Amino acid sequence: MLALLSLAGASLAEAGPFEDAGRAYDRGDYATAARLYRDWAEQGHGNAQDLLGAMYEAGIGVKQDYAEATRWWRKAADQGYPSPQNSLGAAYYRGRGVSQDYGKASKWYQRAADQGHAKAQYNLGVMYADGAGVPQDYVIAHMWLNLAASHLNPGPEHDDALKRRDALAARMTPDQVAEAQKRAREFRPKVWRKKA
Repeated sequence: MLALLSLAGASLAEAGPFEDAGRAYDRGDYATAARLYRDWAEQGHGNAQDLLGAMYEAGIGVKQDYAEATRWWRKAADQGYPSPQNSLGAAYYRGRGVSQDYGKASKWYQRAADQGHAKAQYNLGVMYADGAGVPQDYVIAHMWLNLAASHLNPGPEHDDALKRRDALAARMTPDQVAEAQKRAREFRPKVWRKKA
């Protein structure tokens, strides 16, 4: 999450009128960054809403407040942004700021995963493997974990996606593995749009 904030701070710093927020964040003036991101978020900008949600979740520049984090993520998620959709899914999965609800978690993970968000693909794969909020389905779980592993940067998350995918494959028939691999090859990210 901290990486998201620093990367997003840098990219927003290049965005024009809110460059001061990114600069404030980069120099460690988190309270100023939060105030400036809030100004942008209140105008409806999804990236700022996502960042502000992450700042509330981590307690960076603001008092930690999971309910406030989910409020900002929902605003951005409703606009179709995949990162806050994944964060909102995680909030429902963990019961942070909202009541724990695996069904809602899977809904938000699905929206982000469908857009190619690697962490959401991983999260959704785990849910299908465990049958949490969705029917247990090893083929779909394998597909999502395979896609996540192909998009995550090398490191612990990538390695865990591979480990989980391979553990599932050991419990599947060769035909099921082939079907999961076929679905992963045929996957094309979608653009989710808010209904008017």
